[in-house]
Amino acid sequence: MDMDSASSVVLQALTQATSQDTAVLKPAEEQLRQWETQPGFYSVLLNIFNNHMLDVNVRWLAVLYFKNGIDRYWRRVAPHALSEEEKTSLRAGLITNFNEPVNQIATQIAVLIAKVARLDCPRHWPELIPILLESVKGQESLQQHRALLTFYHVTKTLASKCLAPDRRLFQELASNIYSFACSLWSHHTDCFLQQIYARDEAAALSSLERTLLSLKGLIKISHSCPLFQGFLNAVFERLKQFLECCRQVRPDSPCREKLEKTIILYTKVLLDFLEHHPCAFIPLIQRSLEFAVSYVFTPVGEGVTFERFIVQCMNLIKIILKNDAYKPNKNIEDSKPESLEAHKIKTAFFTHSTLTEIGRRLVSHYLLLTEEELAMWEEDPESFAVEETGGDSWKYSLRVSGNTLLFSTIPNLAHSDRSHLLKNSCLLSGCPTNVEDSVQLLMKDAVYNAVGLAAYELFDNVDFDQWFKNQLLGELQVSHHRYKLIRRRVIWLIGQWISVKFKSDLRPLLYEVILSLMQDPDLVVRIETATTLKLNILERNTIFRTEQFLPYLESIFGLLFQLLQQVTECDTKMQVLHVISCVVERVNIQIRPYVGCLVQYLPLLWKQSEEHNMLRCAILTTLIHLVQGLGAESKNLYPFLLPVIQLSTDVSQPPHVYLLEDGLELWLVTLENSPALTPELLRIFQNMSALLELSSENMRTCFQIVNAYLYLSATEFLQNYAESLCRCFCSLLKDITNEGRVQVLKVVEIALKVSPTLAPHMFHPCCQLSSEVFWMERYPVVMATYLGIIGRVLLQNSSFFSSFLTQMASECSQEMEQLLGSLIEMWVDRMDNITQPERRKLSSLALLSLLPSDNGVIQDKFCGIINITVEALHDVMTEDPETGTYKDCMLMSHLEEPKLSDDEEPPTEQDKRKKLLALEDPVHAVSLQQVVYEKLKAQQSLMGDQSFGPLMETVDTELVRQLQDFLQVF
Repeated sequence: MDMDSASSVVLQALTQATSQDTAVLKPAEEQLRQWETQPGFYSVLLNIFNNHMLDVNVRWLAVLYFKNGIDRYWRRVAPHALSEEEKTSLRAGLITNFNEPVNQIATQIAVLIAKVARLDCPRHWPELIPILLESVKGQESLQQHRALLTFYHVTKTLASKCLAPDRRLFQELASNIYSFACSLWSHHTDCFLQQIYARDEAAALSSLERTLLSLKGLIKISHSCPLFQGFLNAVFERLKQFLECCRQVRPDSPCREKLEKTIILYTKVLLDFLEHHPCAFIPLIQRSLEFAVSYVFTPVGEGVTFERFIVQCMNLIKIILKNDAYKPNKNIEDSKPESLEAHKIKTAFFTHSTLTEIGRRLVSHYLLLTEEELAMWEEDPESFAVEETGGDSWKYSLRVSGNTLLFSTIPNLAHSDRSHLLKNSCLLSGCPTNVEDSVQLLMKDAVYNAVGLAAYELFDNVDFDQWFKNQLLGELQVSHHRYKLIRRRVIWLIGQWISVKFKSDLRPLLYEVILSLMQDPDLVVRIETATTLKLNILERNTIFRTEQFLPYLESIFGLLFQLLQQVTECDTKMQVLHVISCVVERVNIQIRPYVGCLVQYLPLLWKQSEEHNMLRCAILTTLIHLVQGLGAESKNLYPFLLPVIQLSTDVSQPPHVYLLEDGLELWLVTLENSPALTPELLRIFQNMSALLELSSENMRTCFQIVNAYLYLSATEFLQNYAESLCRCFCSLLKDITNEGRVQVLKVVEIALKVSPTLAPHMFHPCCQLSSEVFWMERYPVVMATYLGIIGRVLLQNSSFFSSFLTQMASECSQEMEQLLGSLIEMWVDRMDNITQPERRKLSSLALLSLLPSDNGVIQDKFCGIINITVEALHDVMTEDPETGTYKDCMLMSHLEEPKLSDDEEPPTEQDKRKKLLALEDPVHAVSLQQVVYEKLKAQQSLMGDQSFGPLMETVDTELVRQLQDFLQVF
């Protein structure tokens, strides 16, 4: 097919591919997809998008197909790669002329050329840069602009290459064209300045667009050029010129947006260089500070600055102030010379008067609430109350940037200057404010904001407790609706100082304030009050005392619940829920009388939040604390609680991506606090197999959930799920880390502990696999855990142990007695791997259970059994200093539960189950001393004195002496 015919066919397909009719669109897309690998296809596309007579949408689509083809087929090693001949032709065609009339298509063609340049320039496309440089010199306006646009995208792409050879090539290229790029930028800049002052806005806008493009390209080149410092110095001069232009350019001028964009780009150059090359920036510190401070904090900037520029200047000052590279070490002699130089420049610049003026202007001008913010307060109070102030917002928001600069400035203020700031704030709070004077209200709000931000820095300068009692409380009692600004700011201010300096004795007074402000007519005040309550509650074990809060619990909790119902935005509900969660977590069981309404409301909120997974996460967290506070009473929540757990932990449901971690935690605490296993609670375990297959970071919680089911109702649970659980465990044991293997074996160990009759049979395949791994295992913790399993089976289910050993012997082609001997020998040899006293006592009890015996193998290993026993006796026996006799310290009795302090959490239902289980566990129910004595007496009776004596002589005499010391009570 000739080129004309091919163009016609492809053009028809592209036209159909722009159709809104899927019946036409789909076949055309499939046809184009098939042509992607055909020789000549991209040459046809080039002809189509270069034909300005064709439909714009068709040309746009042709560019996109060409661009996608570069990613897939341009590399020589790619499957169906384009031929070198076609690529040569395409490269030539791409830069034949720069006259694309449509801006969006021109940008896409520039990006497309840059993609090819990334792969081919300069080695296979040496003519690209020379042609671009020649084209940007042209007098024709459109051609010059499109060449500049392409030049920028090409330099941007080449500068992004990371390999060392590529970087060297780009540095060489940058050095060669740097002077030209500088002159190009200067030329277009001068043209713009001449035209804007001549009031020729149309020509000025065209020159400004070229200035911006040439500047962007120059920035990419400059980073790789040793002459970069010269460019940075020129930036300051151009910045001043462009700022002065702001006096000439009206806010509604077509040039205004691009003018501000160019100014911001200049400041970004300085900020980027400061961030990435702080030491090289030192010669520019003085000039940067003079420039930024003069424009932002003196009359120089009046009439020319704008918000984004002010933010950039504040950030420049802040980064210089806070930069670690500009701080000397505490030991001056160890400081780097460049750090000392930078510190010297900063210290000389930030004089008393400069710092004072910065602080004054920040508070009196930049920290004042704006008309837009006040309007938002009235029209959308929830958005105002939870406005984002974290992350990188200091880089873009004037208020947050001003706050962070103030925070950075105050540490540099002298003690007297900090006191002056506080004096102003105290005077402001002490004097009555005219509620009709909005300027006075805004100023007071800003001063309090400053004192709150600098709480840690002002610690030594203020007696906050006295200030709170004598003045701030009075501020909170002014109920006028205009005074809501100050009520909100003062309760916020208290929240900032809570963790800094606020006596515990004042907490009841604070709770009175919170109780009052939670009923404030203004929603923003109520939300801020809830946040301060949270900050107070989070002060654990130092200032917050539960007993002080309990008299206010019912009223405040009720008001928090009302607030949760009143707010409508997802973020606000999450914020209030977090406060409620903190309260519930802190007061624990004392919350029980007051949660009825919340429990009834949460199902409705869960249903409403179906599209808001983060809110659902907050609900899950609240439920976790509710279940912990309700304890066994949480069973009343099951109709709502269990479906929530089911959904959150079902990996086949899309929301699990967000809800799984909190859902697993809720599942666990629900089991730990459950008084009894219900069919619905048992049914949820169907989710577990898929979770264990994930082998994710939640594996440990999954194992804890399995353990909780075992403690709750081992028999019923094992009868339903032991088979599937055992399959999962066997799979895990084959392909898991040693730490993971230990976790699996610990679950099996607990199963054997709670169900010594049933569990061994059900986990037999798992034990067998573990055994096979174990005999070759050199990881001590795995050995210790497996010995715990063997010990538990031997001690509490000897018949299963016997059949298990028989089967293992058959599979290993050994005699059972021979295998038993090897096991005992290995046990004795590796006793040191067992570190927990409980497992060491269990090992001793298990091996002693083999006695009395007339079995030759057991008698042959008698010495080893006694060896282990004496070691265990040393672990568990404590001496009574009065009588000199020993007793087993691991024995437990049915003693009353110890009384808990207010801050101690009561035992969960699972804690109680563990205690009852421990009381029945031979490790805690049987005296090792007593068992040893009885077993030795029984062995002596079985063998007779004449045979027992020689058997005891196989034991080391020192061990015999120690054994006698332990048994002297008998």
